[in-house]
Amino acid sequence: MSITFDNVKISQGSFTLEANFTIDPGHKVALLGPSGGGKSTLLSAIAGFKSIDHGRILFGGADITEMAPAARPVALLFQDHNLFPHLTAEQNIALGIRPNLRLNAQEWETVAQAISRVGLDGLGAKTPAELSGGQQQRIALARCLLREKPLLCLDEPFAALGPALKHEMLDLVGEIVDATNASMLMVTHQPEDAIYIADQTVLVADGVAMAPMNTQNLMADPPAVLAQYLGR
Repeated sequence: MSITFDNVKISQGSFTLEANFTIDPGHKVALLGPSGGGKSTLLSAIAGFKSIDHGRILFGGADITEMAPAARPVALLFQDHNLFPHLTAEQNIALGIRPNLRLNAQEWETVAQAISRVGLDGLGAKTPAELSGGQQQRIALARCLLREKPLLCLDEPFAALGPALKHEMLDLVGEIVDATNASMLMVTHQPEDAIYIADQTVLVADGVAMAPMNTQNLMADPPAVLAQYLGR
């Protein structure tokens, strides 16, 4: 389903961000731009954690502006994993189905399938402290997967990973998004990450989130603010 920012304005102290565009369904979209430009703010507004001052956010034509975060069609993956240290990997993933962890046998089997899908067979009983950073992020991704939301939002989730592991995780995200017919929005500071996974990019700079453009075309002929950011 499409995502529309209908004359949206978001304020945070003296900072304001404006957005007025539509993202068509099925795209993998990078939110790219300088630090402090409003990328994470825009993502938080979509997820319902940041209120907007003006305008509407629409998903598939339905107004979700006032909808509670839990009711929105959004799964959000952060850089810090948001895992509970006292729970096992399996239990952390199961939270995506039931927060009280009272799952039936079929639901636990679904958790097991999610563990396998993200390449963590045999590690379900481990706590986060017993797992590497990349494995922890796979657990967080599996939990997002089980929420079965049509929009996956990622706020620099792999920034702390090395290049090879980051590409592995981006490949996994891409496979999951394609397999579930979801859309993806990913905040990044790295142009190479946008080129690697995103077919479209929203440039966020100078208080404006610009309409999405083809990533390859944008990088080949960047506007002045992006060229300056890229050091060209």
